[in-house]
Amino acid sequence: MARPDDEEGAAVAPGHPLAKGYLLLPTGAPAGKESVEPQNGPKAGTFPVNGGPRDSLAAASGVLGGPQTPLAPEEETQARLLPAGAGAETPGAESTPLPRTALSPQRFVVLLIFSLYSLVNAFQWIQYSIISNVFGGFYGVTLLRIDWLSMVYMLAYVPLIFPATWLLDTGGLRLTALLGSGLNCLGAWIKCGSVQQHLFWVTMLGQCLCAVAQVFILGLPSRIASVWFGPKEVSTACATAVLGNQLGTAVGFLLPPVLVPNTQNDTNLLAYNISTMFYGTSAVATLLFILTAIAFKEKPRYPPSQAQAALQDSPPEEYSYKKSITNLFKNIPFVLLLITYGIMTGAFYSVSTLLNQMILTYYEGEEVSAGRIGLTLVVAGMVGSILCGLWLDYTKTYKQTTLIVYILSFIGMVIFTFTLDLGYIIIVFVTGGVLGFFMTGYLPLGFEFAVEITYPESEGTSSGLLNASAQIFGILFTLAQGKLTSDYDPKAGNIFLCVWMFIGIILTALIKSDLRRHNINIGITNVDVKAVPADSPTDQESKTVMLSTQSESAI
Repeated sequence: MARPDDEEGAAVAPGHPLAKGYLLLPTGAPAGKESVEPQNGPKAGTFPVNGGPRDSLAAASGVLGGPQTPLAPEEETQARLLPAGAGAETPGAESTPLPRTALSPQRFVVLLIFSLYSLVNAFQWIQYSIISNVFGGFYGVTLLRIDWLSMVYMLAYVPLIFPATWLLDTGGLRLTALLGSGLNCLGAWIKCGSVQQHLFWVTMLGQCLCAVAQVFILGLPSRIASVWFGPKEVSTACATAVLGNQLGTAVGFLLPPVLVPNTQNDTNLLAYNISTMFYGTSAVATLLFILTAIAFKEKPRYPPSQAQAALQDSPPEEYSYKKSITNLFKNIPFVLLLITYGIMTGAFYSVSTLLNQMILTYYEGEEVSAGRIGLTLVVAGMVGSILCGLWLDYTKTYKQTTLIVYILSFIGMVIFTFTLDLGYIIIVFVTGGVLGFFMTGYLPLGFEFAVEITYPESEGTSSGLLNASAQIFGILFTLAQGKLTSDYDPKAGNIFLCVWMFIGIILTALIKSDLRRHNINIGITNVDVKAVPADSPTDQESKTVMLSTQSESAI
């Protein structure tokens, strides 16, 4: 049975609707003199609202009792909240109750199914690279071509991200999930037909399909968290969804060296082992596709938060995908996050792809140990992801947490770089774990921070752009680090990543925090509200109404 919203601790004023694009105003305020009770915080921002003269700001200021500073254009929440004529109260506002919010127990089923098929997709990404020397010998190709079996995931994402996020926003969550799970299953089965030495192109074809499936997977964690989970658990849910992908990478580091040992002197045995791995993967992917078709629902009966209720109440025709993209690129804090997320995640992709080559340079014949080091890196990162998600749900200190984790990831990368060649592989296990804890733990932080500073833009669009940035940086970093590793040594390639991560720290420090989604969730408590339409097409004159903006610097 759905859990009502009062279990979330949100006290809302009864008798008033809150739809997307509506601002919270005290009832009884005359038209043109609407005001909002300010929330605690160091400063207040403003929203432009159509329907009244600009000099009505003075009246609003008198109610609020203090000077107001308009938000910069990139900070304005793109409210799109509008159904009635400008400057007039919405009819029936006094008798219509607020939208009901509730938590559905089915949210855990949706999260579990997504996490599992995301796991299988990530496993297929890394299963070649971690035993690159084995696959290179079997197919008779260079290590660079084996690296492309990993990099094709990154390459496919960049041109397909815009149609994929458009489909998510217009076709919905369920359709996108079915495509991701279905293509992942199809790609796995195609690989089963590639277990002959002259069929490298077939295994590449199957991997390309899995790469396309990834486009419909990586952008979903923040959307699933927002659509299905309440304000007090949304960051943890996002971290858990990302954790599924990380766990798949961990399994991809662990199982292939065990299932496919280096037996190149016995080609038939090697082919049998590869076939066993491919068929096992296909069976699991097929089961998860069936579960997705049966149990993965579009959304719960009731929205889990007032922020989500406001979005769901917005008429669909108001949404413009092109305008959403434009708004995101005009949002300077998001653009900075786009670059810094790409640097961090691209560095992780590069290290994961080249880990086997780095380890074997200094520890010959240690393919299994290389896989276990990768496992250690990712499992530590999974712990970091969950802890970061719990911390964000508790504190909402998005910028501070993101910056601290970025700095610690940089320190971890420096330590990993200068201890890799000491000759003691146990040290590599320890430093790899430290690096993974912070570097992989950063992934859900970027998703959730992006959703906060871009609300009410689509979570799928912001997450998709972050992932596209990560893929671009991942390809560039993998090619550059691979070249430096082969021409010089792994230390040169790792130093290259350290320099870029330091640049990422500087850019992260410049991001201005504006927790828009959080403000909506807390802004309705203990406020008697009435609907005021925004962005009216019939009235181009704008006025400003105060709405509080929380600053993390006060925490």
